[in-house]
Amino acid sequence: MKNWKEEIEKLKKEKNAIILAHNYQLPEVQDVADFVGDSLGLSMEASKTDAQVIVFCGVFFMAETAKILSPQKVVLIPEREAGCPMADMITASQLLELKKRYPEAATLCYVNTKAEVKAQCDFCCTSANATKVVEKGLSSASSIIFVPDQYLASYVSRKTGREFIVWPGYCPIHAAISEKDIEEAIALHPRAEMLVHPECRPEVTEKADQVLSTEGMCRYVKSSPGDEFIIGTEVGILHRLQKENPAKHFYPVKEEMMCPDMKKINLEKIALALREMKYEVELPPSIIQKAALSIERMLQFT
Repeated sequence: MKNWKEEIEKLKKEKNAIILAHNYQLPEVQDVADFVGDSLGLSMEASKTDAQVIVFCGVFFMAETAKILSPQKVVLIPEREAGCPMADMITASQLLELKKRYPEAATLCYVNTKAEVKAQCDFCCTSANATKVVEKGLSSASSIIFVPDQYLASYVSRKTGREFIVWPGYCPIHAAISEKDIEEAIALHPRAEMLVHPECRPEVTEKADQVLSTEGMCRYVKSSPGDEFIIGTEVGILHRLQKENPAKHFYPVKEEMMCPDMKKINLEKIALALREMKYEVELPPSIIQKAALSIERMLQFT
């Protein structure tokens, strides 16, 4: 059996490359990465390094974000078919139509969008700082278009008291968690704290002890005196949580909470990406420039 880890390490040095892995990637991918985290945090890490090649193990919009923040670097995604159903739910032309219907509205997009959509927005946000962006960055806006995640919009609306013009997008993985799933998980693990992602439905977030982004979950678990946690997000994060907190216990709300796109990358594909310098993420300079503006505005509130 080929030692892919060894080959990856060798190629990384040869190409002056860095490997980034999202929290939902396969355990073997997380274990060879230089950084494991959420999409924006990884892109920011990459922009700070001297590496000339960024291998982004995640889905396509994440690799695009890395390219926007590091336009002078080569950004590779080991599997070009690794997409995001939520990001695919809105296009730039659909957003432009919505903006025409509400010309007075400021436009806010979730980071889980394509570069062409970010380029049409005033602000970008993450699940961790969406509330802050609305309260501080968009406090003077008379109305706000918030795309594409209707459930994140609903959560932020409850937190801020602001009403949004929403798009009917959603994450199929998080939206699949029901109130019944939460109740059954609590019955199985009555001592455990319930942590769920803000992409979940309102009836789910209302039953949780904490509503947190993936990085928020990792930070919270480290600092919590508790030792049992029910995790309401994609199961890939359990590997990192267990690795960083070996004495604590983690239970997924549902074992089948697995994003097929996040599991498309493996060690062989990473080695091939480095060896053949594929698949390179390329964006028009005009899109990079416009999308960077919405991201830079967001970064004031991280």
